[in-house]
Amino acid sequence: MTEHYDTLETRSPEEREADLFARLPKLLAAAMQAPAYAERLRGLDPAAITDRKALARLPVLRKADLPALQKANLPFGGLVPSRPGSFGRLFTSPGPIFEPESASTDAWGVARGLRAAGIQPGDIVLNTLSYHLTPGGFILDSGARALGCAVIPAGPGNTEQQMEVIGAYRPSVYVGTPDFLKILIEAAEARGGDITSITRAVVSGAAFPPSLQAWVRERGIDAYQLYATADLGLIAYETAAREGMVLNENLIVEIVRPGTGDPVPEGEVGEVVVTNLDPHHPQIRLAVGDLTAVLPGMSACGRTNTRIRGWMGRADQTAKIKGMFVRPEQVAEIARRHAEIAKLRLVVGRADETDTMTLKAEIYAEPAGFVDAVSSTLQQVTKLKGAVEILPLGALPNDGKVIADERPVG
Repeated sequence: MTEHYDTLETRSPEEREADLFARLPKLLAAAMQAPAYAERLRGLDPAAITDRKALARLPVLRKADLPALQKANLPFGGLVPSRPGSFGRLFTSPGPIFEPESASTDAWGVARGLRAAGIQPGDIVLNTLSYHLTPGGFILDSGARALGCAVIPAGPGNTEQQMEVIGAYRPSVYVGTPDFLKILIEAAEARGGDITSITRAVVSGAAFPPSLQAWVRERGIDAYQLYATADLGLIAYETAAREGMVLNENLIVEIVRPGTGDPVPEGEVGEVVVTNLDPHHPQIRLAVGDLTAVLPGMSACGRTNTRIRGWMGRADQTAKIKGMFVRPEQVAEIARRHAEIAKLRLVVGRADETDTMTLKAEIYAEPAGFVDAVSSTLQQVTKLKGAVEILPLGALPNDGKVIADERPVG
């Protein structure tokens, strides 16, 4: 097998740009068959959108707006021209956001990123992302199987059973969140379990700071990062060069000034905006809410696509916690369910290499069992456990923040 997944990765930047924008008009015409895109792009001549300057004049669609758009026009907000029954799988993610998966092989484009991490046909992959309703598990599963790997659909949790499965099948690759990789390693060390068959890891869905990278590396596991979303699949991936992340093929990625659709100069931090080239499920200038910056030059690994610095925080208040998105709308839902709450702020932190969250609540009164009741609601709404801290009225800053992400960046 060659070092690269295919020849698309090593074509000249000029060739790639010409190919992407030659295909874009057809994609726009397909998108305009969906009623919401027909309205958003009313009067547009798709044939005229053939470069980045022209693309930048089109409206940005913010991921944070999808829950409301979809609720008004189920299931996809009128943004998908194809019938739901034409897809291979149908998912829902917290928000909620409804997402279809194309029936094609490697529908999320992940095989390329796995190959860059050194994954080979015949490898056995332990996949610990969830297979329940959300697409995470299937995103990694489809990419690994397209690459010719056998996949153990483990999902998260159940560490005892995971140890048994690892002992039986001896997987060489872990895929999942970095947090759960740490949990597995610690469980094996504490109980004398043997997980030494795992020598590579591909992590996504949560922060992977340098301290945790070093901790994992010290235990003999070579770990790589994927930057992917439930809407778009793989956006960028880490390579052996360890110099930022290389953009996936078949996507047009822009970095724009947060709150606008205006591209920023190379090197300036901005929000990631993606246009895919899938006419079955077209997405035009989808702003995913993540911050990054373009790195100059090409990767030393030989791949010629643009490199980005990786995840550098959120452009909006939506936060990804332990691989799950938590949105301001969900925090408002918690307050709606408890009349005693005057104001809320969800504070996201990092402790012992694991994401944490604390719901800080200004309240009018504290009835018996209130903290337990709010803790239960927090878990029901976000699908994550967190602490609840009671504050007097007026204790929270008057700055409009509903979610405060205080995790270190980098």
